[in-house]
Amino acid sequence: MRVGKTRVTLDTVIKTFQNGATAEEIVYRYPSLKLADVYTTISFYPNHQQEVETYLQQRQDQAQTIRKMNEARFDPQALRNRLILASLSLS
Repeated sequence: MRVGKTRVTLDTVIKTFQNGATAEEIVYRYPSLKLADVYTTISFYPNHQQEVETYLQQRQDQAQTIRKMNEARFDPQALRNRLILASLSLS
């Protein structure tokens, strides 16, 4: 879910809010947001907290699954080794 007509996700706004940022600080950090949209998002959250928490958990689970798939497809250690070798050959 995106906030307003931006690419900023609900996850980002809620987590930033939970970390103590005010609506104004959130808009400062993400200038594409409108203050009214941030206030709407923040006021939506307490009234639908369980739904939002379920959604956020699903997103976190999806991200973890994708991360594991990518790590299985692209061995991070092998990639690191290739990058080190490439940088040594450039020297």
